[in-house]
Amino acid sequence: MRSLLITAGPTQEPIDAVRYIANRSTGLMGIALAEAGSRRGFPVTLLLGPTTLSPQTPDGSSPTTHRFRTASDLKRLLATHWPHHDVLIMAAAVSDYRPVSSVPTGKLPHRNEPWRLELEPTPDLLAELATTSRPDQTRIGFALEPDERLTASARRKLVDKNLAAIVANPLQTIASEHITATVLLCDGRTLTPPHPPHPPRPPHPPHPPQRAAANTDSPSGFLISS
Repeated sequence: MRSLLITAGPTQEPIDAVRYIANRSTGLMGIALAEAGSRRGFPVTLLLGPTTLSPQTPDGSSPTTHRFRTASDLKRLLATHWPHHDVLIMAAAVSDYRPVSSVPTGKLPHRNEPWRLELEPTPDLLAELATTSRPDQTRIGFALEPDERLTASARRKLVDKNLAAIVANPLQTIASEHITATVLLCDGRTLTPPHPPHPPRPPHPPHPPQRAAANTDSPSGFLISS
């Protein structure tokens, strides 16, 4: 049976010990995929960013979870765990930029004047793995873009990063429990799940424990095979 490595959640790129650059990702998608893989008996390792959600499965078959905060943290975890897995599902929303310099143990003082923050690109972690992955390993990416450029951007990333598949995810679905995504495969096929796959579920309770409740029961053989 193939083993799954799944990344989920945002990154936080520190400005100082208090402030950071982040995004609105909740990790819901990656956690739901990890839960679905565990329920179906796959060995699953989840690399999870800074989010209040955590995987929960009724039968206790929760994935092995490792936490990260920054893109650099996630890069180190991928270097450690990817060689020992067969399928990578890169659902984490890694920040595109990070501060060139930060104050890790202090807080920059407030000043009543404009403040310039110099940023640098973070490494493209999924693209970097193309050079170290084995032929028997499968990498799946995600593309979050506005509708008008979603498909074109996803196809470009599919080719540029040498992926087996990419999930084209509309921008307006960020932080949503229900999405209608399109999966583009490297052989040219396009797969779209039934819509709507399930009636809307009630929102999460306002207090912990919280669980990811995304639609994961629709056919997903194009993503995971034993």
